[in-house]
Amino acid sequence: MKIDVIDKLLADEEKNSENLHKIVKEAIDAEELIIHNLSNPVAENLNFGQRISDNIALFGGSWKFIIAFFIVLTIWIIFNVIAIGGYKFDPYPFILMNLILSCIAALQAPIIMMSQNRQEEKDRKRSENDYLINLKAEMQIRSLNQKMDLLLEKQIKTLFQKQEKQFELLKEINSKLNKKK
Repeated sequence: MKIDVIDKLLADEEKNSENLHKIVKEAIDAEELIIHNLSNPVAENLNFGQRISDNIALFGGSWKFIIAFFIVLTIWIIFNVIAIGGYKFDPYPFILMNLILSCIAALQAPIIMMSQNRQEEKDRKRSENDYLINLKAEMQIRSLNQKMDLLLEKQIKTLFQKQEKQFELLKEINSKLNKKK
């Protein structure tokens, strides 16, 4: 009879341990899903103008563009200084070159600004997403703390019950030993 009580206590303890493992596994699975979603974000659907503005901003803000532009301007100036007669299509003070540079700057600036606005929108969405993830993590931590508190409380109650039964068993053993003497 007493062995049945001990077996029941051990079975209860094993069941509590299994419940704890189940809770931890569910939390880990949920975390892996969040990490997977963050690692593999949904691809953006950009229209033609947005793709062009991004590519122009990417190239226009690079060293390739600066070096290529410097080379073209240098060739332009050298050719128009050295060229003879009718071959000079833009003689000094290079008015045509200044016009082209002004047009490039006038077109490139708004295109780069469009790309920057899109990047700012992406950054804003990313920061909102980070905030929501942090909020969710905080809520999960609170939930896990509550679950741990409940499990600890249950475990303490179980330990007290086991201890009480052990004291009863010890009393019975003690009384049997006293009877034999």
